[in-house]
Amino acid sequence: MKNVVITGSTRGLGLEMAKEFLKVGCNVTISGSKPESFAYAKEKLIGFEDKFIYITCNVRNITDIRNLWLSSIEKWGSIDIWINNAGQNCPREFLWDTPDNYIDAVVDTNIKGVMYGSKIAAASMLKQGYGQIWNMEGLGSNDMMIEQTILYGTSKRALTYFTKGLAKELKNSPVKAGRLSPGMMLTEFITKSPTGEVSSVTQDNKFRKVFNTLGDRPETVAKFFIPRILSNTKQDAHLVWLTNRKSAQRFMMAPFNKRELLK
Repeated sequence: MKNVVITGSTRGLGLEMAKEFLKVGCNVTISGSKPESFAYAKEKLIGFEDKFIYITCNVRNITDIRNLWLSSIEKWGSIDIWINNAGQNCPREFLWDTPDNYIDAVVDTNIKGVMYGSKIAAASMLKQGYGQIWNMEGLGSNDMMIEQTILYGTSKRALTYFTKGLAKELKNSPVKAGRLSPGMMLTEFITKSPTGEVSSVTQDNKFRKVFNTLGDRPETVAKFFIPRILSNTKQDAHLVWLTNRKSAQRFMMAPFNKRELLK
């Protein structure tokens, strides 16, 4: 079975993907930016102790990412799948009201972190002769523009361009690069601000209505992604959970299908 590395996998979609990989027999390296980040994830992975390891990795630091690869190789012998999932959100503010440190955090995590991870994984997978790199899309990847979220959206739009370009550069190689598009999910990215407080967006009635129509729990999306990742043979693959057709169907059925992810 495959050996998998997932950045930002101590909670949310990253953790749910790790669980799904483990359920089908894969070996998984779980990572988070701090040693204490693993406390929550460990409780969710009881029964799989011999199939995963935890490595602290701040994706803003390429040395940490290099260590993540080397530590995983030392444990598993090879890496078949590398998923750049770690992400950084910011307060829902107009750009001019956004603190400077969040600009650095979003760019360093969502853009540079993905570039660092892709660089290390691609170089090493080319040497081993196989492997897949997957990058996580988000709001902005498809050019959707929402006020007070443009910093995050810009980072995700850049990620899409970068990943398509990486796939183009890898086109004649045994290494594949692809994108994962999870749609809207009920995670702390939605429910909490970066400082841990209840997010103001959850109090917005219009947003809650849209989210309850289109949103999903991360475990639902993980169950969709994992078998498709494992069976993928395409370069520049794009796995989309919330398709335009699915969105349209949900809006049509909204009056009859009451969904209350956000209450």
